[in-house]
Amino acid sequence: MSSLINDLQEKKNSLSEFESIAVRVLEYLPNVLNEKLMKKNGYNIHMAESAGTRKFIRPINQRLFIYSADDFKSKQASFRQAIEKMKIRNEFWTIAEKELIDSYLYTIQQSIGAGFDLLANPNSARKHVGNRFEELVKVIFTEIGVANKKTVLQIPYQTDEGEKTYKCENDLILSPYPSVKSTGRHLDEHEIVVSVKTTSKDRMGKMFIDKILLERFVKHDQKVIGIFLNDVQRKEDNNISFTLVSGLFMVYSNFLTELEGIYYLDPPPNSLKEPYNNYMKPFSELVTKDIWSLLTS
Repeated sequence: MSSLINDLQEKKNSLSEFESIAVRVLEYLPNVLNEKLMKKNGYNIHMAESAGTRKFIRPINQRLFIYSADDFKSKQASFRQAIEKMKIRNEFWTIAEKELIDSYLYTIQQSIGAGFDLLANPNSARKHVGNRFEELVKVIFTEIGVANKKTVLQIPYQTDEGEKTYKCENDLILSPYPSVKSTGRHLDEHEIVVSVKTTSKDRMGKMFIDKILLERFVKHDQKVIGIFLNDVQRKEDNNISFTLVSGLFMVYSNFLTELEGIYYLDPPPNSLKEPYNNYMKPFSELVTKDIWSLLTS
């Protein structure tokens, strides 16, 4: 078996691979985390100290994160049952089932992030954590039977030196068809362009600009949604701050264009209030309900 850091750095292609790495990290954390625990606004701030070096892991949502590897493994069967319900587009979901979906996936992604916080250089870790999140979201849509793929739209433009191409990278395209029809030159109007990011910080505006740009280039309305892990970060050693700029989101929505939805595994507090909750929802709402209406609209 490869080392934990090598395992974290390897691309994941299946749900079982994600579950396996989550269990490895959950079994590793109790051995290295300092017992000192700070709690702020529903989040835990953990620290590991070794040979005089202190390392913090990202803030952990107490409500969502499953700390015990055994508890995580015991929920696997229930999560697989939820996947089967999504496949057949079951419309009846309990609050507990939706909470399990968000909690299970949040635990997978945050365990990966915590592992990188402890074992890797922060700059190197950031890209890997983002890649794992994109892969996790892709795996879930593949599991529930939604065709998907990553695309790069090639947008030509004229310069003094002749025609050049702007590459507009789309993290994921979700399709109602057996396979994705969008290409590097064309976006199908019935498919959904998805921006998948661990946080909206410094990225929210780009989604609105990209939607405007895409629609002008392909000359039709295009459905665009965002999927985020969370919008919270550690502030100094013993505090947290929320990074969603909710007012700017409303300005973009009212004066630029309106996205088809924003979904979080760990929604920031403002997203649960009016009017933001009309636009922002937990990820479980997307995979249990909204995805099917979005794909058929």
